[in-house]
Amino acid sequence: MTRKLQLALAVATVMGGNAMADTPEDNMKVVQNFFAAYGSNDLDGIAAVMDEDVQWHIPGRHPLSGTKNGRDEVLAFFAQLGAAGFQADPIYFGADETHVVDIHRGWSNAEGKPNVDTIWALVYRIENGKIVEATNLSADQDAANAFFWSQYTLAPVPERLANE
Repeated sequence: MTRKLQLALAVATVMGGNAMADTPEDNMKVVQNFFAAYGSNDLDGIAAVMDEDVQWHIPGRHPLSGTKNGRDEVLAFFAQLGAAGFQADPIYFGADETHVVDIHRGWSNAEGKPNVDTIWALVYRIENGKIVEATNLSADQDAANAFFWSQYTLAPVPERLANE
């Protein structure tokens, strides 16, 4: 190990960082572990691959859209997806030292309610073996909006505003 590399590792250790980036394979495994936990509705497994301060960006104009800040908000979001019968089938994973991209079929099979079946792409940023940020992109945002509005309704205005 060169003196320069030793110094970089020492500085990173003192600063609490990781001087060596994770490998693409390590990062891909984090996202694959996320998918395995999601597929079995294992919220503890989902939590295990997320940084405490994770940010999860959900596109659209529907009750679940917006940025979820922190592990608790993200887990609440995934609990709601599970309640709506929303499922994901991975199609493709690609990774480098900081990011993973997944493309998957996102679909639902809620009896007696409108369903959705479209392609989604997610871009994950991974640090120290944890998901620190994820951005969802929908191939058919209008269909996603319609689905989520059919599953979740907002409380009447007086109830929504009572807590503010």
